[in-house]
Amino acid sequence: HPVGMVHFDAHCDTGSNYLGSNYHHGAPFSRAVEEGLLDAKRTVQIGIRGGINDRDVWRFSHESGMRVIYMHDYVEMGREAAIAEARRVVGDGPTYVSFDIDSLDPAYAPGTGTPEIGGLTSLEAQLLIRGLRGLHLVGADMVEVSPPFDPSGVTALTGASIMFELLCILADSLASRRQR
Repeated sequence: HPVGMVHFDAHCDTGSNYLGSNYHHGAPFSRAVEEGLLDAKRTVQIGIRGGINDRDVWRFSHESGMRVIYMHDYVEMGREAAIAEARRVVGDGPTYVSFDIDSLDPAYAPGTGTPEIGGLTSLEAQLLIRGLRGLHLVGADMVEVSPPFDPSGVTALTGASIMFELLCILADSLASRRQR
């Protein structure tokens, strides 16, 4: 069955043709929906923003039924409301968490290929992830960390720390299912 998803990113990653291909880093989730792997109606995208986004790039997310929480909406609604909305959207079914490092403001993670100002802080990211505890989680990823773009190492440290948070809630989810 297709899984739901909580997706933290500056970009929807639901694009289409780019340089002659529908398969690229800006389109994995539209392809996953088309292939029956991802349930768009059980998908929430948090932190979407930026100058390289346009309505055509966002169109698939909206038309397929994904819940898009733009960064300005996140700021207005607050962290707890965003967590509650994510939990509502994915429900109690199997859920994947995808965390793109560019969901963070580049002040906290400059080492990525498509940085966008105005993003989450590293603390907000930790608290958002912890707010997903108790969901039926089946997997997670950390993407677009590029250490060569950040000689200071802060992006690699932040990425590893966020992956640790993801592993903690995944382990908790698995342990909860084993106890039932």
